Amino acid sequence: MSCSSHFPIITWFPQSSLLLCLLLLTTIVNLLHVVNASNLPQLSSNSSSKVVPTQIGNGYRLVSVEETPDGGFLAYLQVNKKNLIYGPDIPLLRLFVKHETEDRLRVQITDADKPRWEVPYDLIPREKPPSIKQSIGKTRKIPVFDSKISGNELIFSYTVNPFTFSVKRKSNGETLFDTSSTNNTLVFKDQYIEISTKLPNDASLYGLGENTQNHGIKLYPNEPYTLYTMDISAINLNTDLYGSHPVYMDLRNVGGQPSAHAVLLMNSNGMDVFYTGKSLTYRVIGGVLDFYFFAGPSPLDVVNQYTSLIGRPAPMPYWAFGFHQCRWGYHNISIVDHVVDNYKKAQIPLDVIWNDDDHMDAHKDFTLNPVNFSRPKLLEFLDKVHSRGMKYVVLIDPGIAVNTSYGVYQRGMESDVFIKYEGKPYLAQVWPGAVNFPDYLNPKTVDWWVDEIHRFHELVPVDGLWIDMNEASNFCSGLCTIPKGKKCPSGVGPGWDCCLDCKNITKTRWDEPPYKINASGKSTPIGYKTIATSATHYNGVLEYDAHSLYGLAETVATHKALTSIEGKRPFILSRSTFVGSGHYTAHWTGDNQGTWNDLRYSISTMLNFGIFGVPMVGSDICGFYPQPTEELCNRWIELGAFYPFSRDHANYYSPSQELYVWDTVAESARNALGMRYKLLPYLYTLSYEAHTTGAPIARPLFFSFPNYTDCYGLSTQFLLGSGLMVSPVLEKGAKSVKALFPPGSWYSVFDMTQAVVSKSGKYVTLDAPLNVINVHLYQNSILPMQQGGLTSKEARTTPYHLVVTFPAGASHGQAKGNLFVDEDELPEMKLGDGSSTYLDFYATVDQNMVKVWSEVQDGKFALDKQWIIGKMTVLGLGGHAASVAIQVDGNEVMHTPEVVTTSSEQSYNKESDMDGAMKSVMVEISGLSLPIGKNFAMTWKMGV
Repeated sequence: MSCSSHFPIITWFPQSSLLLCLLLLTTIVNLLHVVNASNLPQLSSNSSSKVVPTQIGNGYRLVSVEETPDGGFLAYLQVNKKNLIYGPDIPLLRLFVKHETEDRLRVQITDADKPRWEVPYDLIPREKPPSIKQSIGKTRKIPVFDSKISGNELIFSYTVNPFTFSVKRKSNGETLFDTSSTNNTLVFKDQYIEISTKLPNDASLYGLGENTQNHGIKLYPNEPYTLYTMDISAINLNTDLYGSHPVYMDLRNVGGQPSAHAVLLMNSNGMDVFYTGKSLTYRVIGGVLDFYFFAGPSPLDVVNQYTSLIGRPAPMPYWAFGFHQCRWGYHNISIVDHVVDNYKKAQIPLDVIWNDDDHMDAHKDFTLNPVNFSRPKLLEFLDKVHSRGMKYVVLIDPGIAVNTSYGVYQRGMESDVFIKYEGKPYLAQVWPGAVNFPDYLNPKTVDWWVDEIHRFHELVPVDGLWIDMNEASNFCSGLCTIPKGKKCPSGVGPGWDCCLDCKNITKTRWDEPPYKINASGKSTPIGYKTIATSATHYNGVLEYDAHSLYGLAETVATHKALTSIEGKRPFILSRSTFVGSGHYTAHWTGDNQGTWNDLRYSISTMLNFGIFGVPMVGSDICGFYPQPTEELCNRWIELGAFYPFSRDHANYYSPSQELYVWDTVAESARNALGMRYKLLPYLYTLSYEAHTTGAPIARPLFFSFPNYTDCYGLSTQFLLGSGLMVSPVLEKGAKSVKALFPPGSWYSVFDMTQAVVSKSGKYVTLDAPLNVINVHLYQNSILPMQQGGLTSKEARTTPYHLVVTFPAGASHGQAKGNLFVDEDELPEMKLGDGSSTYLDFYATVDQNMVKVWSEVQDGKFALDKQWIIGKMTVLGLGGHAASVAIQVDGNEVMHTPEVVTTSSEQSYNKESDMDGAMKSVMVEISGLSLPIGKNFAMTWKMGV
């Protein structure tokens, strides 16, 4: 708030009078709050920042510090002066600080006198701070003065009055988080918490989702970042969407030295986060301040440290990396069968066929439509797809139809599993009509949910579950009753209009909090079209606090159920996510449009979820609605073939957009998906890396090139792993694409004789006809591939092909890569139990001598499968191939007629940076038969 904005008459006052004006306004605002706090200024639907009172709080002072036996520190903070704006300040706070690991610091601030809501420790397991009732006798008091608490890499510093704190790096003194350098003081009220940090001008921030960021992956100053899970279509820009991830990564480059760190606020309450470019301010409507700082310093280090806390990404079955086809509107099993046959007829790879809610009886979970999806016909269909190595996944929603003849509902009522409002199950409306929502925070609900999934699997043995509408979505708002004398829903129209009799709930401070977050981009009530925030969960937990956890809690229960069925690795796709969801589920980015803009947005959203620890992610290929143009669908399958999760999905009201519908799209699909299926060993190995280290499958370029600042804001290209770069066409009518190439040599995987050389990094124009996408492999890489196929099961049995890349024409070079294979439907993804094999590949070129070799761990599994390397391609070599000598285990030399060596001169893009007449060749060795479960060493000498 500024004086001039509300009282223009005083804009001519001298500077000394402005202070009086501000004091006057503060007094007025406090008085207004006492009269009616709900009338305080709020964010309008088209505003990028909230207008808030000049001073909401007066800060705190530190009054005592103690060291705890476990190496942490407790301090107590007393409010300096009470302020009634947004409610009274909590008078005494407790500060807990602990270096939990060498690279992770926790800073928690909460009420010192009574417990406050925290993200449940059984939902996201983590270390608990001391109880607020902990005996002072077990701690050691420390003198109260400005001081610091040092860890291995992070230093926590604090000032006494007003209390502020900062987090710095020990290695270089860089300040990562600093609450002392802003105009805002710490504010801590029951329903309003505020804290700010200053940021340097060179900080590039990423994260704070889920939202659709039209400016790209970097956070954009003065855009609203609101975190509160909502069923609002992903076509809405810069609004809170299906998930809540209050974490950001900060990447800086000071004096040519890049460093990254991350900050997580472990809080499930609704919040606005305001980023100005120079500062970041949190305004949270409940819970606690529970910060975790991750030291990095590389982006990969950050996600490793982050997922070590929140849970490593879930292992995915191999088939999940195949192509998936879905639509809302496959009305009967014959249509689904027809789609499967058409994919095979068009020779387009397909692994998984999906049903939205079309298979259900009247939209009720865990049922089958008795006519269109009769059990005998569905089981016959499943036998067919399973015999081809394909899989079948169906949708379930959390809303359980209120129907006394419906067994799922009956058993739920008997077990008392639903969220309550004033002692009765809270009534809402979704697709079946009136529904109750299961309370997944209740252990009894989890047991009931597991049992219902078991019952359904006995009815039809589906291979995975798609959990949708779990924000939770509600077509109505407020307190509702089932209308008498009319059918609800009516059976006509789109089905999402509210037909219950409802009235607004405004009688509690949970339904109408004093501070209104920018929900839905227009400050709608936080109970709007979801569960009323004064409804209660197990043990009296308020929906107000637990709302954004609903999707995660359902995912945990679903994962438990699927894990217990047949001992197989679960596959779950969830729309709503929270911190830690990636430990259980894959994610798609929700209802997008078939537009060129949405094609472009999909890259940023995908890359963000990799940072959030949800690496198995993708968008609806060709758009959910309306039907895309033929050209757009061509370009979208070219891009979508390289999403970690690759699925075509369309709206009920859209015409068919399966990849075989247009001949040109079918050709693009055969090209792009043909390459994806060759790359399945690489994608699966990346999923193992994600599961063990948190590394995203799809990554921004700065993950591999943090020194190259030109790629910090790049949102039109991405990497798969560390060195496979995808450069899609994102504009209508384009026949070329301008792609950024970081320094080094890059080789086209579609035509390995083609290369781009970039000395210091540059944009290069690449040809991109309608059926072509550009994908390049970086130097110093060894890429494991196979021959492809129409299913992942078929592709997985073909010989392996190793692609080795050196810097173009270099006389010295090194390359490395790896490969992980396992019995992919076992629950765990790990080494050492005889069901997996891991290989490191290495290659060197020194003068004219080339060597490629492997080091195998737990080779028995791969040997039993009799999988072999049949071909090797080495790129960037000088000279020509003279002779090849193959050694296995250091002593066996093979000379067989089957082994054929060829060499081809490589061509370079005309915009490449070339030194004179520099040349290089591609050497291919085919006809090999090297068991991947056994060490090998191959050497040969290049002729001059």
